[in-house]
Amino acid sequence: MAADTGISRFEHQHPLVQTMKEEDTPVVRALVQTLMDHFERQTCLLAICPNSRAVTQAALRAAQEANAPLLLTSTLNQVDRDGGYTGWTHDELIDFLDQEAERLGVDVPVLPCLDHGGPWLKDRHVREGYSFEETMAAVKRSLESCIDAGYELLHIDPTVDRRTPTGEPSSIDWVVERTLELIAHAEQYRREQGRPPISYEVGTEEVHGGLADLEKFDRFLDGLDAGLQDRGLDAARPCFVVGKVGTDLDTSYFEPDTARDLTRRTEPFGALVKGHYTDYVDNPEDYPLAGMGGANVGPEYTEEEYEALMDLVALERKIGKDSGLREALRDAVVESGRWKKWLHDDEEGRSFDELEEERRAWLVRTGSRYVWTHPDVQAARQRLYEHLEAHRDAENFVLWRIKQAMMKYYHAFNLIDFNARLERVLDS
Repeated sequence: MAADTGISRFEHQHPLVQTMKEEDTPVVRALVQTLMDHFERQTCLLAICPNSRAVTQAALRAAQEANAPLLLTSTLNQVDRDGGYTGWTHDELIDFLDQEAERLGVDVPVLPCLDHGGPWLKDRHVREGYSFEETMAAVKRSLESCIDAGYELLHIDPTVDRRTPTGEPSSIDWVVERTLELIAHAEQYRREQGRPPISYEVGTEEVHGGLADLEKFDRFLDGLDAGLQDRGLDAARPCFVVGKVGTDLDTSYFEPDTARDLTRRTEPFGALVKGHYTDYVDNPEDYPLAGMGGANVGPEYTEEEYEALMDLVALERKIGKDSGLREALRDAVVESGRWKKWLHDDEEGRSFDELEEERRAWLVRTGSRYVWTHPDVQAARQRLYEHLEAHRDAENFVLWRIKQAMMKYYHAFNLIDFNARLERVLDS
């Protein structure tokens, strides 16, 4: 359980984090302000989704190699009070980060963040038919859990209202009011528990959120700013606003002109734009040039984990062994049922085996992040590593492959040795 100390319970506090907190400013907000003041259109922060144990370990190694801050942004599907699909509660993720940072000698700021905290954005809430009151209550308890664990940023995203007709976005006024309600709840709880200030991110890139339209985007920012002032919550003003910058599940071209326009609209509020769906983006080098403050990458890394394991399975077969990992993953993904949410309209109602082979392969690769902790998958993975013991350091091979995928973004976002530049600015 978290101690009532007024300081983060995350033990691996980098000196840069301590320096920024001396100003009583939440550290992510301080980082964003530093980007605006000293590194405008030069650097963009990378936020990695800790969607597996291997991805989280690789993220620590990549950040250390880059000598840059590590923002780890977990959804409520990944990490939550019920363990999520990673098996971690918020406290347990922090404990893991502490232990791994100590074991690996990691010496960079490690900043745990919540991604998409809002009603019906956790699959379980939808699957079990939560009412609006039930899902809001559950989200508020999750926000409290994040605060207790020492998270540094909360993404507040009440842009889904399942009571509205299909395809109709939530009203902007409703989104503003629910955003204010969740921020006010988090701030009240934080103060009651004597916890330090925390940073906030708002908005969504999803069309259903209604913010893809620029007029509504402006109304959202104006309404939120006025509401925070009315409630005496100026200090909780968000440092990131999620914007739709061209990328989504089916597109990978980042639109620099759109990003510049959104940045121009958010900067007067002391915030920068953050992009989601940055996985496999065609032009990551354009993010800092367009003034983006941050970008989330998630599924790409767990797919790299899958591809690395499949390369090891191929090597295993060359020596006449079979761990059964490929089949265990396929069975676990099918059993989870989560693959159904990616079905196209013309695939609805079909069983997994009735889909095209290419689609089945995509669904297993993409859905693998949900089943890494399945007992059969873990057992098969262990067998694979044992079979290859004399031929390959299998675990480190997988971590290396994931880390290489991450380094692409550290280079493109101009984050190599960013901590040294940040230190010089803070010392000046």
